Amino acid sequence: MQKQFDNLSITRETTGKLPRLPFLHIKNEILGKNYELSLVFIGRTKAVQMHKDWKSKNDPVNILSFPLSKHEGEIFISLEKARSECKNFDRSYENYLAFLFIHGCVHLKGYAHGSKMESLEKKYRTQFGV
Repeated sequence: MQKQFDNLSITRETTGKLPRLPFLHIKNEILGKNYELSLVFIGRTKAVQMHKDWKSKNDPVNILSFPLSKHEGEIFISLEKARSECKNFDRSYENYLAFLFIHGCVHLKGYAHGSKMESLEKKYRTQFGV
């Protein structure tokens, strides 16, 4: 299943229903309206393979983001991993999924893990109630 919005495509490679979250609004606030983003929700097999390929780890990845150019990127999120991890952070599934998406967008904005990234994420989490 694929949905196309202005400068955002959402692809679901899994079964089930996606939570209704303001992905386009979040993307536009963090990356801008002209940023082309592909958001792909992946299944367990692909999540394990991508984690192995990109991080040399043997478990499913929760999120990976890839900048393709200054104004284009992709984010891959494992719904299964998000569903299992949300309890560890005392968050609902929908809230954690929004948190992961914000995290990926901030990476695409050029930030690496650290205090500056955490501060920016906190700003967007507050803005979107996450």
